[in-house]
Amino acid sequence: MSLSALPLLAFMGLGPTELIIILVILLLLFGGSKLPSLAKGLGQSIKEFKKAAKEGDDEKKPETKTDAKPGNN
Repeated sequence: MSLSALPLLAFMGLGPTELIIILVILLLLFGGSKLPSLAKGLGQSIKEFKKAAKEGDDEKKPETKTDAKPGNN
């Protein structure tokens, strides 16, 4: 196993054994045919969440800026 793969295995503090156990449980619960669609749905929801969070940050930025120029009072 290469050193570059180690951070991926330490996802949320889980080791490789825990990740394998979780994968086996998911496989037993949902079956092999449903896992790709579940992963796709999870990926899309994460993408939408990040997009919404970014839009929320963009909306807050103009509120902190002042439109008045110094010396125009």
